[in-house]
Amino acid sequence: MIGIDIGTASIKAVELSRWGQGKTLENYGEIKSSSLYKEPFINGDRGGYLLSNYFVARAIRAILDESKIRTKAAIFSIPDFSTFCTSFELPPMNPNELKDAVYYNASQYIPLPVAETTLDWQLIGGVPGDKQSALKIFLVAIPNQIIQDYQKVAQLAGLELYAVEAEVLGLVRALVRGKRNCICMVDVGVQSTTINIVDNGVLKKSYSFDFAGSQLTYSIASALDLGHQQAEELKNKEGLTSSREEISKTLYLLIDPLVIEVKKILSDYYQQEGKDPDEIYLTGGTSNLPGLKEYFSEVLKRKVEIPNCFSELLYPPILGDTIEKIAPSFAVATGVALGGLET
Repeated sequence: MIGIDIGTASIKAVELSRWGQGKTLENYGEIKSSSLYKEPFINGDRGGYLLSNYFVARAIRAILDESKIRTKAAIFSIPDFSTFCTSFELPPMNPNELKDAVYYNASQYIPLPVAETTLDWQLIGGVPGDKQSALKIFLVAIPNQIIQDYQKVAQLAGLELYAVEAEVLGLVRALVRGKRNCICMVDVGVQSTTINIVDNGVLKKSYSFDFAGSQLTYSIASALDLGHQQAEELKNKEGLTSSREEISKTLYLLIDPLVIEVKKILSDYYQQEGKDPDEIYLTGGTSNLPGLKEYFSEVLKRKVEIPNCFSELLYPPILGDTIEKIAPSFAVATGVALGGLET
């Protein structure tokens, strides 16, 4: 199965195989929009629609050819700014009533007509059939237009679209599955950031914010009068640990609002559920920013990890260092590919 993550600034593909219970990382590849076009692959300002299905398909085809990926079945992740996630409660009811009740009530919680969206949902609390048990539902809505775009991209790229999935569900599968404790997962992307609460392996809350890793690069470029590429290299090399105040101070000013937002969400979740997430997972391309993990741990007073989405997969040991470095960027693609292998 191939997992494909079409991001704003890059496209990533991961090819996995399964033999019995074991899963193998067969191949992976990435292409950046800056190496092909002046425009990003996805324009979030337009609601996350692809700028050009043709050019995105060509980029995917280039990854597959260069990586020698021959598998055709693919699952595409849908970015958070193209989906709508929410949770709500339903009164006690029998299992055979639940699906219809979710679809009937969904219109109250999503900003688009239900007829124009595809819905996915999970039961995250309560027991159907128990007359004393309210039911908690986690709902994901994807506009049908987005799905049609991805179907077209797959067709142009010569792939068989097996499924589409909200990227947050792929992240949970790749990073948190099997963990019994309560975890706050912060995915810092190029264009947006999601903060997710996962309890006992189940996604309970998901929030999306405009904070973007690209803002950090632009701010360094502006502060030091540098080109984008130079600023990006400085950010990745020095980050919050930089001895140059123009860099470290600029980054702290931008990152502090995100840390405050995480702290607020942790507090709100404790007030609502009586549980306090005891671990923070950082993922996404910006999670490797020097000093970020340590700063989160210091301010939030919690254990902070950058989990490796490839840790349970088989791959040649010689790739170990490279795999660990790129893992945060490939977590979404890996997670949706794993979902395909399990169905």
